[in-house]
Amino acid sequence: MSSPAQPEYPDKIDGAVLKIAGVVVLGAIMSILDITVVNVALPDLQTTFTGEDNPLPYSTVAWTVTAYTLALATVIPLTGWAADRFGTKRLYMLALLLFTAGSLLCAAATSINMLILFRVVQGLGGGLLMPLGMTIMTRAAGPARMGRLMAILGIPMLLGPIGGPILGGWLIDKVSWHWIFLINLPLGIAALVYAQWALAKDAPEPTESFDWLGMALMSPGLAFFLYGVSSIPEEGTISSAKVLGFAGAGLVLIIAFVFHSFRPEHPLLDLRLFKNRNLTWSIVTMFIFAGAFFGGLLLVPTYLQTVRGEGALDAGLLVAPQGIGAMITMPIAGALADKLPVGRIVPFGLATITLGMFGLTQVDGDTSYWGYLIPVLFVMGLGMGATMMPLMTSAIKTLTSHQVARGSTLLNISQQVASSIGVAIISVVLTNGLRNEPLVSQAAAFGEASAKDPANTQSLLQQFPLVGEILGRFGNDAAAGQAALQSAVQNAMGEVFGSTFFVAAIMVAFTLVTAAFLPRKHEESHLLDDVDPAEVAPPVILH
Repeated sequence: MSSPAQPEYPDKIDGAVLKIAGVVVLGAIMSILDITVVNVALPDLQTTFTGEDNPLPYSTVAWTVTAYTLALATVIPLTGWAADRFGTKRLYMLALLLFTAGSLLCAAATSINMLILFRVVQGLGGGLLMPLGMTIMTRAAGPARMGRLMAILGIPMLLGPIGGPILGGWLIDKVSWHWIFLINLPLGIAALVYAQWALAKDAPEPTESFDWLGMALMSPGLAFFLYGVSSIPEEGTISSAKVLGFAGAGLVLIIAFVFHSFRPEHPLLDLRLFKNRNLTWSIVTMFIFAGAFFGGLLLVPTYLQTVRGEGALDAGLLVAPQGIGAMITMPIAGALADKLPVGRIVPFGLATITLGMFGLTQVDGDTSYWGYLIPVLFVMGLGMGATMMPLMTSAIKTLTSHQVARGSTLLNISQQVASSIGVAIISVVLTNGLRNEPLVSQAAAFGEASAKDPANTQSLLQQFPLVGEILGRFGNDAAAGQAALQSAVQNAMGEVFGSTFFVAAIMVAFTLVTAAFLPRKHEESHLLDDVDPAEVAPPVILH
């Protein structure tokens, strides 16, 4: 029996599909922007609830980021089942409502513990938005327009790292920390109204039973594992009891889930999808890329603020050229991904990112912004725009329509886990590098000791000979000595950052190996294989 004729899709990106893309982009911007906006607020949150004289430890306020990430990772595995059970439109609107309500609660928090709890609520909504958005857009676009539509979905992925630090710095400087959450209220209301209008009602298929055992293994496993990994920078070593205990327990649960997932007909995460070669190599490449790139991405604003003394707003503006570069290549790569195999596109993007990352290994304490740093970041952005969306397109394009939600879930989980691991690795390398740099560690210890006992400065200089040697060159000219010491420390810190960028560059270079296995020949899409044309109501393709 011949298969039913496939529904017709326009070749160009038309208004109907752009209307749907607008809903998804708005929701994704809220979710991704919030991750980077809160990062900027952490120093302010240390004194918000306890006052200037009694600041909270950084490790405590960092839980506002960790709690969101853990909630995000925990709920992502539910997306595939929930999309089939409740329908993508209803679930997407519920996710928007949950995220917006969580944002409002965060702004009303009166203690750090309340804020951490409400960030979990926010994360539960945010975790559904990205994989659901990919599912909605994939079903609306059809296989021939996937690359161009994925390029549109890439907009919020750029706006997060670029706009987050800028917006967060401005809101904190000009208004208050409450507004980094309150800004989501008008966005959330607008997104809900827009989604109700733009998304066609789809027919949920609640035929699948829920994998309760899979849920009991996978979600706590992910939460424990990511908590253990995210504790590495705070503990300073991977071998601490806290890291090994939580990460080990999480790993045991995840391994148990892998064995379990092949038994039920409809597992929480469908690992059988890895039989699809394109999906497998796209996810493996995305995993290594996300760990390396997002770990390295953390270094740039940190370098600008800690070494160069820039404020949060200025650091955000200086990172913007990276996003501009990505905005140039992303639509080009998206159009090419509809015509060429991604194995002929992605390696060029990865090679460009690797070149830029190796360029960052040369930074020091006074690297020229316009003469060196900004051009290198722009080059990295060009590579990023040519990499992320074609990889996602390759992963999703050869799945059938009913597999898209589960394939999107696998992609999002792998990216979330890889990002957490990459950030932890890079943070540990940087922290240990700064701690082991003699001048940096001596200057920090000298500053702390002399602040406590200013009358005993001369004897302290004997305990810290590298500091004493620099200050001694200027005799009684204390101002000149302090300036020279600051410059020397700045250069030493810059060299540590350069060495850490080298680790990130090596990690990115590994992606070129896995990218060699991406498809280099045109392969037929299976996106519509299980779609009955009678279910499709063009131009809005949702079933």
